[in-house]
Amino acid sequence: MTSSDNSRELTRGLGASHATAVVVGTVIGSGIFLVPAEMMQAVGSAQLVYLAWIVGGLLSLFGAFTYAELGAMKSEAGGEYVYIRDAYGPLPAFLDAWTWFIIAKPASVASVTFGIVRVLGTFAVLGFLPHPISSPINVTWGQLLAIALTVLISALNYLGVRKAGDFQLIFTILKIGLVLVIGAAVFEAAHGNWGNFSTHYSGARGGLAGFFAALVAALWAYDGWNDLNMVAGEVRRPERNIPFALIAGMGVVAGLYMLTNAAVQYAMPATDIAQAQRPAALAMSLAVGNWGGALVAAGMALSMLVTVNGTIMSGARVPFAVARDGYFFRILADVHPRFHSPSAAIIVQAVLSCALLLVAQTFRELFSLAIFAEWLFYMVATSTVFVFRVREPNAPRPYRTWGYPVVPALFLLASAVLLYYTFTDNLRDSLAGTLVILAGVPLYLWFARKKQSAA
Repeated sequence: MTSSDNSRELTRGLGASHATAVVVGTVIGSGIFLVPAEMMQAVGSAQLVYLAWIVGGLLSLFGAFTYAELGAMKSEAGGEYVYIRDAYGPLPAFLDAWTWFIIAKPASVASVTFGIVRVLGTFAVLGFLPHPISSPINVTWGQLLAIALTVLISALNYLGVRKAGDFQLIFTILKIGLVLVIGAAVFEAAHGNWGNFSTHYSGARGGLAGFFAALVAALWAYDGWNDLNMVAGEVRRPERNIPFALIAGMGVVAGLYMLTNAAVQYAMPATDIAQAQRPAALAMSLAVGNWGGALVAAGMALSMLVTVNGTIMSGARVPFAVARDGYFFRILADVHPRFHSPSAAIIVQAVLSCALLLVAQTFRELFSLAIFAEWLFYMVATSTVFVFRVREPNAPRPYRTWGYPVVPALFLLASAVLLYYTFTDNLRDSLAGTLVILAGVPLYLWFARKKQSAA
């Protein structure tokens, strides 16, 4: 390969600390600050809420164990696309990439930036954000801010994976510090009661259905650890750093989630948690006054901004990978000669995300559109570990999934459960997502014929 060729390749600019920050910083978004209320409404007791957190954490860790083997074995840009391509062929792999490109990643970016605006709108000085810019134009100041954040973080990623990785690392450390401060402050100053852990909320859904609803909420809060595998082609020493980052990162996330949930439970009885819009902010307000709630709100906004960076970083690598294989628009395979980033893919992803921000009116719509598509392909990608173990038994495996085959099988089951509940809970958006996925079939056939005729 010539030096000219090297100038148009992605570079391995992410070390172990950056990779771990991608996992931790992407996973910890707004979920831990919000879902304790939803989980309490579902199960009605602190013990069952904790059980849902533990089960959700273990299942997510099982997924991380499986992806650690796949990522160390096939350390290319694209993540799930690569595993599905090599296990099941180009058509299902294309549908995976198409889904991430057209639905999951743009909707994830849009939903998180929309969430940042909602949080910032709770500050009096930013109370104008929900208001329209002018009467004839149905666009709010908040939508404009969400678009500006999307463009800003996309521009950072355009400048190279190392700059985006440094941002992820620095602000993930700040995010962890904020979570620790919030937890410590609540335990120190909230004048709580350990007896709150024995209280109950009488209006809970209860039963098995209630527990599964709480588990779905926990799994949503744990979601995003797979993003690291999408940038595997830019991780140094991937055979070591990908397994380390996935497993250690999820361990850190689980520990922080348990701490935050314990602080909320200590500060308030079950009924107050179930009725709180932002349980963590209320707990902090009880501990130190109104400024504590404002600190939690600022922490939520910062946390989600780091999530946006990880999502944009990982999402651009998927269309880049499929375009390099010749099954998508060739321009999306372009690498910037100076910054060594998938520049065209980043720009197109930003445009799609901004378009969603203009047309979607609620956080719920964006979230539902993304979550169904994501978990469908988590399930498909995880199943490839069984295919590779049978088909390529002697292939180098720097890391082997702990507890195989039980661990990946349990994650497959969890994925199927979450997929079922997501589909039935919001049938309209899930059906819309299914139709968009299937719309990729004729597009694949067109690219396949084009590739064959060029061969």
